[in-house]
Amino acid sequence: MTSNMVPPAIIFILGSFLIPFLKGKTKSIYMLLIPVAAFYVLMNIPQGNIWTFEFWGYNLILGRIDKLSIIFGYIFTIMTFLGVLFALKVKDDLQHVAAIIYAGATLGVVLAGDFLSLYLFWEVMAVSSTFLIIASRTRASRQAGLRYILVHLIGGLFLLAGIVLYIQKTETIAFDYIGLSGIESYLIFIGIALNAAAIPLHAWLPDAYPMGTPTSTVFLSAFTTKSAVYLLIRTFPGADLLIWIGAFMVFVPIFYAVLENDIRRVLAYSLLNQIGFMLVGIGIGTQLALNGAVAHAFCHILYKGLLFMAAGSVLQMTGKIKCTEIGGLYKTMPLTCLFCIVGAASISAFPLFSGFVSKSMIVTATVNEKMVLVYLILQFASAGVFHHAGIKVPFFTFFGHDSGIRAKDPSWNMTLAMGIAAFACIFIGVFPGPLYNLLPFIVDYIPYTGAHVVGQLQLLMFGALAFALLILSGYYPPEIKSINLDVDWTYRKIGRGAYMVLDHGLNAINRVSESSLMTFVKGFASFFNRAAANLALFVSVNIWLVLGYRDKRLEIKKNRLYNDILQGTLPIGIGAAVAISFILLVFILT
Repeated sequence: MTSNMVPPAIIFILGSFLIPFLKGKTKSIYMLLIPVAAFYVLMNIPQGNIWTFEFWGYNLILGRIDKLSIIFGYIFTIMTFLGVLFALKVKDDLQHVAAIIYAGATLGVVLAGDFLSLYLFWEVMAVSSTFLIIASRTRASRQAGLRYILVHLIGGLFLLAGIVLYIQKTETIAFDYIGLSGIESYLIFIGIALNAAAIPLHAWLPDAYPMGTPTSTVFLSAFTTKSAVYLLIRTFPGADLLIWIGAFMVFVPIFYAVLENDIRRVLAYSLLNQIGFMLVGIGIGTQLALNGAVAHAFCHILYKGLLFMAAGSVLQMTGKIKCTEIGGLYKTMPLTCLFCIVGAASISAFPLFSGFVSKSMIVTATVNEKMVLVYLILQFASAGVFHHAGIKVPFFTFFGHDSGIRAKDPSWNMTLAMGIAAFACIFIGVFPGPLYNLLPFIVDYIPYTGAHVVGQLQLLMFGALAFALLILSGYYPPEIKSINLDVDWTYRKIGRGAYMVLDHGLNAINRVSESSLMTFVKGFASFFNRAAANLALFVSVNIWLVLGYRDKRLEIKKNRLYNDILQGTLPIGIGAAVAISFILLVFILT
């Protein structure tokens, strides 16, 4: 099936090339129109496989349109619009172009119906997002960006190896459900899971995302991990392994988030926690669980983007982002404070906020499947989320101790972007019907029951009580400047050790081999250079003698050459040259 509309991914990627050539309001309007145009295309394309092409005997599908892909396409396009609006006044074409290409590649991944297109957009997504990390132009951001791209290139190689084996096994590049059933499926799984920041492949996320600019981190928080969640829903629903990976993810990052001093690192760890909920839903694999994973991904993109916008606004206006350096900002940044509280309430799954109507679907799915242990882990994690993201982030940023900083709310575009995202979080929480209608399967789940509302409020209130008691008693971990070691410490130590082994081991062999080879080459060249010179001399002497020219000097040179040959004082090369000259002489005379 074909369509006369341009694929949304192409709209973004090609549209980005014009950005550096535009100025002022024209550039701002143009950048906002790119996601608007892509959203219009998504709203008007029919379901099925569209934008199909023949390439080397394979059928490329740039548009697999169904309820699963279209809902992710919607939220990615909406978040791109909000991200562009938030970054509208940034005077950096690198960030603008990279963000638009990043968004386009993500849409390409979501809509791809074949592995070749998927892999192409996957790699473009990795490269373009790297530029958003290094856009801060600091030494720390460059180092984080280098680690980020190396990790994602390794993940891309796992994915590529799995794709090659999968194509060889199935003789098709089209993909849908794969399941964990062979080496090719595990390689694909590892490649996707790395982008989802699945533990223990997660350390790149809290290492890299906080290094972005106040605006670029908004894009980073939305696309890479959620596109991986989409692919896991598409290819590995019902994989039991994902249940336990997800349960581990909702649990472990809580402790790191509590200890963190940097607000954006707190949000990065809470992002890992929320992805864990989604992976649990995917692993359960029932219609309710998968609907919950999709709905939670949709809501998470909005409220996590809102929280990163609030943190970015504070960083933009104060130049600081650590708990020990900020506080008391509610006095002069009231709107930013309000929007941050909305995001915090949403991620904490307060009733009437978006997280409540999505996360509870996953928790209920564990109850339906009688997974008692997983249910208890998710409940503990829900209280932990409220503790670090719901309370810690707004408390230490806008309340807590008074830092004396009197920054104002950010520019109108940043405030408007936060306002729209906050409105969406509340609207979805109050009216979940429109979101439920977009989900892949029919929804018969009712979030607002008396038992559910009361139970969730009790859970949250006990979490708030625990936080208050820890603060008042002095047992709450103090906010201090520190470096908290994660599994990336292991990667770095192993990497450094591998470098030393390769440098002092294999490279030493390379150096010895190179030295030996160069000695041989130089000797070989010298051998033939001397041979050629003496050959030319010998041939010239004999030619002159054959032609009848008699001269004492020629006779002397000839006799010296013969004597050297007879005495064996000439090198082998000269002897070979003399032998060749005799052959040439005989050839000339005959």
